Amino acid sequence: MKKRSLLVCVLVLTGVALLLRGVYASQQAPDTITMNSTVYDKHTKSLVTFPHKKHNEDYKIACGDCHHLYKDGKNVWKQGDAVQECEACHSQAKPPTGNTGDASLSKAEKIKLYHYSAIHENCVGCHKELKSAGKPTGPVSCKQCHA
Repeated sequence: MKKRSLLVCVLVLTGVALLLRGVYASQQAPDTITMNSTVYDKHTKSLVTFPHKKHNEDYKIACGDCHHLYKDGKNVWKQGDAVQECEACHSQAKPPTGNTGDASLSKAEKIKLYHYSAIHENCVGCHKELKSAGKPTGPVSCKQCHA
């Protein structure tokens, strides 16, 4: 009987710890984020200020819609998990253009490798999907984000 009670206590405490970790992490999220990636030698356009809190609270976009950690093709990131900077995985700046470009890379491969592709597909891609669906959306052109 004591072993069962101890097991129940351990499970309850573990659940509470996980819940508190999620609450703490959600309270630490900044209102806005200035997208200032270090993968670029020089930013050629103005930095984008991303209204993080507005996307989460006002637009009801779940954390896992943007934050991700893929294993076996599935996003296993959960609220409360550590949030890495985008460039931790998308560590190359921008796909080469012109004659030096690698046409053999798929869109998915470019997103995985290049910060530029990942950010633009995630942000602008979402906005374009909303626009196509006739829903209110955010900016879809360069100058709207890079003021």
